[in-house]
Amino acid sequence: MHATATAADTDTDTATELASWLRLQHLPGVGPVAARALLARFGLPPAIFATAFEALREVVPAGVARAIAQPPKPLANSQLELTLQWLRQPGNAVLTLADAAYPPLLLEIADPPLLLYVRGRSELLSRPAIAIIGSRNASAQGMQNAAAFAQALSAAGLTIISGLALGIDTHAHEGGLRGEGGTVAVIGTGADLVYPRRNLDLAQRIAAQGCIVSEYALGLPAMPGNFPRRNRLISGLARGVLVIEAAAQSGSLITARLAGEQGRDVYALPGSIHATLAKGCHALIKQGAKLVESADDVLQELQWLGGSASVAAVQDADAPLLAALGHDPHDADTLAARSGLAMGELMGELLALELAGRVERLPGGLFQRCK
Repeated sequence: MHATATAADTDTDTATELASWLRLQHLPGVGPVAARALLARFGLPPAIFATAFEALREVVPAGVARAIAQPPKPLANSQLELTLQWLRQPGNAVLTLADAAYPPLLLEIADPPLLLYVRGRSELLSRPAIAIIGSRNASAQGMQNAAAFAQALSAAGLTIISGLALGIDTHAHEGGLRGEGGTVAVIGTGADLVYPRRNLDLAQRIAAQGCIVSEYALGLPAMPGNFPRRNRLISGLARGVLVIEAAAQSGSLITARLAGEQGRDVYALPGSIHATLAKGCHALIKQGAKLVESADDVLQELQWLGGSASVAAVQDADAPLLAALGHDPHDADTLAARSGLAMGELMGELLALELAGRVERLPGGLFQRCK
């Protein structure tokens, strides 16, 4: 479709056009690469379905050409009705490969999805972004690092991309929601579902304040093959990928490899040589990933405002905590009482300030503002 389909835009013409896109999406043997070739050769889906078999055969195998020539199957019709109903809900949209609002960075990858199902702020898909990924079974320190890096980078104006998984992804989204850059969750199910269910509350907050996006048809449940495939979108939407923690055989390494193939930067956070969850990051660094120790390292690599924005943004965002800290060392319990922050939120903000060079951690569990 030339215009994004939304709740307010589901008239007969839009439904007809959406039906042709859904029909193309569900054709057996037609993946993103073949579909893009057909679109490039023949134009929009209605023109593809009006093309003679002989001409189609020049672009796709005979079996696929015959499938295109067949009448629409009931599956496409049922998906159309389900999608139209979903579009009537506020905040939902479908972007097609022909839409002006389709994320420009995804057009650079080899196999961009025909359709993107979007909940929330679709404009975030086209804003400068950094992906933050890592282990589902992350350490407490790794999850704090994910939240702190995400908060600082989001405060600097970068959108945080991740996959809504438990562990590093969850905390990356939480940190992204605290900054002006916001966050985008790229999911491996239909956009009308949430997986894992433990992240239902987080997904609802992302849909309200950020954006959830999927290439999969509505109603499609979680399937093992969906998640490695969706990883190309996590890296494809971002200018770079930051790996916080990853074991030697982690799925995060697949995303990092895809990022490299897509021409994106790859960053990795080092850890102890004895830590299992650091081995994947160390392997990436050996292969050429950029070692980073702070959010400003990432910003400087991206040449994003000279790397100085994160410090100022974090300082402004955490001014009340800095005021509570004063200029003398204090322990976490004292700071929690002074600031009114819950302990988990307090430790996340202290870590963000530490990474930004505003606070230092002293022996005995004390924290002090940097001179």
